[in-house]
Amino acid sequence: MRIQKLYAGILVTTMLAALQGEAGASPASDVQYPAANLHQDTYSPGPNWTLAWSDEFDGEAIDEANWNRQVEKAGRFNGEWQRYTDSTANAYLDDGCLVIRAIHESDRHGMDQYTSARLNTANKQAWTYGKIAARIQLPHGKGVWPAFWMLGANIDENGGDTPWPQAGEIDILEMYGSRDDGVVEANIHYADRNGWHASMGAVAYPLDEGRFADNFHVFELEWNAERLAWFVDGEQFASTEITADHLSEFHRDFFILLNIAVGGRAAGSPDSTTAFPLQMYVDWVRVYQKSP
Repeated sequence: MRIQKLYAGILVTTMLAALQGEAGASPASDVQYPAANLHQDTYSPGPNWTLAWSDEFDGEAIDEANWNRQVEKAGRFNGEWQRYTDSTANAYLDDGCLVIRAIHESDRHGMDQYTSARLNTANKQAWTYGKIAARIQLPHGKGVWPAFWMLGANIDENGGDTPWPQAGEIDILEMYGSRDDGVVEANIHYADRNGWHASMGAVAYPLDEGRFADNFHVFELEWNAERLAWFVDGEQFASTEITADHLSEFHRDFFILLNIAVGGRAAGSPDSTTAFPLQMYVDWVRVYQKSP
């Protein structure tokens, strides 16, 4: 009798899974979160760098002295499909990490069918120059666009008096899952001499093999009065000078952002191969200042 009940249970479970698949349910992810190298951190900022601020995410809840949960409707940025919420379903702490989770709420792909989180340190923590680093395991899949980046602290989006791109933007990492889950990009955005949007132009860092979802990696920005430089796991892959007069925005305070976007003009479209929920695990975020 117990065997019959077991077989019946297996049959029901199989039928339900099949029905869910027909309804457009996401496939199971083949990635382990958090990755096996979670506690294998050997990062060092190098000589003459002093820790100025960090969040190690070792508490019971996200530290509101450091982070804001930005709330935005779907389509607010770049035609993206997700809503940014302040829900603990979309951003929470787990296993000593900050987790940002993008959730597919329906069987349809399109605008306002997803929720996600966009955390920032606006009006709480901001810096001019330094080494800004984070150890992150990224999500993967078509239509996913995770980012670790910075905006000028004076941007009007967060209570300042300066619009984008005049406030400046520094993309420490962006990954476009619709292009390649094994490539991240660095970039900056600003206003040129005529006040129009301009950028450095994306510079890519490809892994030798695998995806950025398979393990934690350290993403760094080194920023001083002369230049910006980008690193993955200690390897520099991009740099740009910021001494020109029209790059004055990069000599003021910036704050940090972490988010997962879904869909839209830049991210591409998720489809039945995208394994929701999408997760980004952040082991830590640290800011260092150069010692005298």
